[in-house]
Amino acid sequence: MASTRAVPLVGRVSELERLEALTGLSGDAPPRAVVVAGDAGVGKTRLLTELAARAEAAGVPVVVGHCTDIGDGALPFLPFGEIFGRLEASEPARFADLAARHPALLRLRPGRAAETDGPDDVGRTDVLDAVHAALERLAAASGLLVVVEDLHWADPSTRDLLTILFTRGFAARVAVVASYRSDDLHRRHPLRARAAEWARLPGVERLQLGPLPDADVRLLVRGLGPGLDAEGDVGEIVRRAEGNAFFAEELAHARTAGDAALPADLADLLLLRLDRLDGTARTVVRAVACAGRRVTHELLARVVDLGDDELERAVRSAVDSNVVVTVEGDAYAFRHALLAEAVHDDLLPGERQRLHAGYVAALRAGGVDGSAAELAHHALAAQDVATAVTAGIQAGDDAVAVGGPQEAAAHYLRVLELLGRPGAPEVDVTELTLRAADALLAAGHPHRSADLVTDLLDQRRHGPAGPDRAGLLLARAAALREIDVDVDDALDVTTEALTLAGEEPTPLRARALTAHAYATYDRGRDADATRFAEEALEVATALDQRRVASDAATLLGRLKERSGDPEGSLVALGDVVARARRDGDVVALVRGLHLTGTIHFEIGELARARQVYLEAAAIAVEHGHQWSPNGLDARLLACLTAYMTGDWDAVAVESDLSGQSPPPLIEAMFRAIGLTRAVARGDDDAAGMLDRVHPWWPRDGLVCVHSAGAAVDLYGQRGDVAGAVAVHDEAVRTLSALWHADDGLFQARVRLGAVLLGRLADAAAQAGAEVEHLLDVGVAEADAVERTVARATATGRPYGIEGRAWWARARAELLHLRWAAGIDPPGDDELIGTWRRAVEDFEALGQPYERARSQARLARVLRAAGSTQEASRLAGSAHRTAEALGARPLLAELRDLTGRSAADASRGSGPELTPREREVLALVAEGRSNGQIAQQLFISTKTASVHVSNILAKLGASGRTEAAAVARRRGLLDRPR
Repeated sequence: MASTRAVPLVGRVSELERLEALTGLSGDAPPRAVVVAGDAGVGKTRLLTELAARAEAAGVPVVVGHCTDIGDGALPFLPFGEIFGRLEASEPARFADLAARHPALLRLRPGRAAETDGPDDVGRTDVLDAVHAALERLAAASGLLVVVEDLHWADPSTRDLLTILFTRGFAARVAVVASYRSDDLHRRHPLRARAAEWARLPGVERLQLGPLPDADVRLLVRGLGPGLDAEGDVGEIVRRAEGNAFFAEELAHARTAGDAALPADLADLLLLRLDRLDGTARTVVRAVACAGRRVTHELLARVVDLGDDELERAVRSAVDSNVVVTVEGDAYAFRHALLAEAVHDDLLPGERQRLHAGYVAALRAGGVDGSAAELAHHALAAQDVATAVTAGIQAGDDAVAVGGPQEAAAHYLRVLELLGRPGAPEVDVTELTLRAADALLAAGHPHRSADLVTDLLDQRRHGPAGPDRAGLLLARAAALREIDVDVDDALDVTTEALTLAGEEPTPLRARALTAHAYATYDRGRDADATRFAEEALEVATALDQRRVASDAATLLGRLKERSGDPEGSLVALGDVVARARRDGDVVALVRGLHLTGTIHFEIGELARARQVYLEAAAIAVEHGHQWSPNGLDARLLACLTAYMTGDWDAVAVESDLSGQSPPPLIEAMFRAIGLTRAVARGDDDAAGMLDRVHPWWPRDGLVCVHSAGAAVDLYGQRGDVAGAVAVHDEAVRTLSALWHADDGLFQARVRLGAVLLGRLADAAAQAGAEVEHLLDVGVAEADAVERTVARATATGRPYGIEGRAWWARARAELLHLRWAAGIDPPGDDELIGTWRRAVEDFEALGQPYERARSQARLARVLRAAGSTQEASRLAGSAHRTAEALGARPLLAELRDLTGRSAADASRGSGPELTPREREVLALVAEGRSNGQIAQQLFISTKTASVHVSNILAKLGASGRTEAAAVARRRGLLDRPR
């Protein structure tokens, strides 16, 4: 049992607490006997190991015995022989005393039974009495916990002895806990009736361990090693494990080794369950394995060549042996899906093909329930290419109709792979490719969508140019809009599509005009974009092409904002949204809401922007489009605005995609936003988060943009200015390559530059700094910022409020750098005035964290200039914001300005802890990890982390140890929770 301690106990909090109460380890109630039941691998041994550890920690001795699967040759009383054998080996004098008082104990030792004279029944009774008395005596001083595992292998004598112990009870505090595998108890198993008898005894409690919740399995898998990080991989393991901890561990180890298949050792172990079945029952079980997740009795009867009575007997045997179970009244399924995998993989190729062909015939004949997806699956396995193609296309269409783009894409792509095989029917490859590309784009895979269409275009490079090629080009353009590519590439694509669409007012021309309008908009040619969008709207309206008309109208609304008329833009987009609601056009509605939110975002109405983004995201999720371009962008921007407005608890929740199985790139996007919060709070796992996000920088500019500033700050917090410069320069090179900015100028450079300049100024203030070098780097970066802003403003378009705030910050940080370096320092008025502008701009933007950081800088220069009262006021304001946000690095920066240490901040002046935070604080003081706190309080680990961060901020503590010390000084741990 002790060997399993290396695997952390995950979940099972309520079960463990109940066991502690029943065994008398908690509370004053006398201990009771407990019989723990659960499927193999569900975690019985790990739970009992933890119980034993807690008993020993409480000073209660623990003895453990195991039943063993050695067939008819099992020794009687085997687990108790193990218990007393260990006692004899570890404490010979104590065992000798017990044996002298109860000589029958010697019968438990192998080979000693023959040395005892007298009738067998008398000897057996003596053994029963001796064990009971010996356990009673062992418990006399401190109590005793007796654990007997694997009762499904127990010999008859052991079962009888446990009945005696359960029936008689004990005068001393003896707790007996016995476990067995419930899935091994077939209807004729001898323990089945005995377990039912025990459950009726007044001193016995039965504890059934069900599957672990998915959240706990996910926590277990992520804790097994660094190789399991992507939610897609973790989610797949969680799905297949179905709450079984052992299965999850085995699958996780296989995945870490690069193998997604069922591990051979686990498959062999699972297949042992079939050994107790006869040949007919095995035949039926194999047919069930080919069915999929479940199969109705009627469909199974059509596939297997058995009479009704023979089939029913075979199914009854499989059910009685806990191999399959009945579900939904008239259907069967395997007790665990991995057993179905093992049985299916164990089939011979011809056997597998024949069974799947039987399902194809039954489903095509009709009269039984079955979907196109099931028919396509069976046809593919049966090598019936024609049926697999036609059913696969229908399955894809069905998935689209119910909002399942990921599933639809899988069906369409599978069919495309089959078209080159003999027997494949004639299919419109262009149309099928377009459906697959649309589904991939809606599922959040724009790169795959673009690649799919590009491959077909390349294959037909020398073929006739016409509507088919134009449709493919438009599909490619749609995907390219979601990928970091040269905008001229996308413009070339739409230009060719528009030419191929012709001059006649057709639906194809309306689509081509709209796509070309978006491409020219992305190129910054607003006048051309307006002209193409207006023509597209006119043609689409005349042809009643509502989706295309909505697309064009949306762009026209966006163009109004860029021309300096945000109110007009909101009105136009409001019309688009209203029309989409009226028409029930979900795609247009989500797009219109997303762009409406963006207008609010760009004019600094962040709270309103977040509301609109959340509405768009909710609609997208409801209709299965959560990873589609506009649905995804709305979710991302809702999370980003939560960070900007200071709702960092929401960021923690919304950036955690556990259980949602996103595409890996999308997961990296959300992690990038989560990283900004982690760095600002000084979370311990921030460096690890950066390691997980950083590999995605070359793939997507948004991932790089959202995480690069945090990376610069992270290195700056460590005092590693060289690292901060290096990671900044890497981000600039990466984004320049992605966005084809050969001169390194792009709008995000303003924020990146401001953050880097701040870290250079911090470094320059340190003794011994190479200030000349730092200033050279800073001046070069400030120049890049100024050139970026000049290029943006030269277009005549309004420069957004967020850009203005970061521009002001960059200018202030450059002056701060010169001031700290003592080289050409600015005058007080210039320095103070520039910092005031930065504070005001972030105040106008509604971004409290960056306002507080700017206030801290301004307070420092004010104090140096002798304006101590205003400096104190600003520092106090920044301190309150930092406390509320849990921004520990900023709190540390402010301590010399506010004169408050962590202990000072904890003495009654900070925000009051909530009741839940007091509960978490008590567990922190006990040394519990976030995972252990989550288990104890039945919350997620992420929520526990949020509470801990809030507590550290409210107490003004830099870490968990300091928080515990502060809490003890304030008496917080003495308060009732």
